[in-house]
Amino acid sequence: MLVAAAVCPSPPLLVPEVAAGAAPELDRARAACFDAVAVLAAARPDRLLLVGTAPEAESGDYPAGSAGSFRGFGVALDVRLGGGEPGPRELPPSLTVGAWLLERTHWQAAPPTARALPDTLPPGDCLAAGRELAAGDERLALLVLGDGSACRSAKAPGAWDERAEPFDAAVAGALGTADGPALAALDPVLARQLHVAGRAGWQLLAGAAEGADLAGRLLYDEAPYGVGYLAATWS
Repeated sequence: MLVAAAVCPSPPLLVPEVAAGAAPELDRARAACFDAVAVLAAARPDRLLLVGTAPEAESGDYPAGSAGSFRGFGVALDVRLGGGEPGPRELPPSLTVGAWLLERTHWQAAPPTARALPDTLPPGDCLAAGRELAAGDERLALLVLGDGSACRSAKAPGAWDERAEPFDAAVAGALGTADGPALAALDPVLARQLHVAGRAGWQLLAGAAEGADLAGRLLYDEAPYGVGYLAATWS
């Protein structure tokens, strides 16, 4: 059963070493993410699963001990997903950010594992995956990594789109009220057009939360660099 969830943005810029001189610009986002992880720890889960998106070739499950790196972003910084032997594959960027968050908050609760979803995964499959994860009596916590639209300004990675702000506002409302059905109803075609990186993970969360009595709290909702960054907890 799902006992807690945290939703955090996944840009490598959350890592101060990657952001360099721009690091202070994301101080509030970083602090919100740390607070969200603390809520997961307080829930005393039996299992923590990180959920992010990745290209099809990098999708699938990653065991405890899997390694990630920010060397592709010009920083000699490596992270590990908890203890254990390194897995055969390197964590994709979204999950690498999640592993960094756990290291920075000194995660000591349940051993973490991770799952990368293709960003093209249909909503029904996302919901079904969440339901399967939450089945049984095991106390499950989810750390869902993903960004909102990348079309909130003219200089955004996806350029400005008038549909972006309403889309992100709807997601923020759903996350802040633990409204799983609203997340389940997100349009994957529109999400793809707006370069949304969190849709699949949010819909997996919606499936896992079905039948759970959780309250939502929105911790962060801003769009630095024209990208929607959201942090929230369900507990």
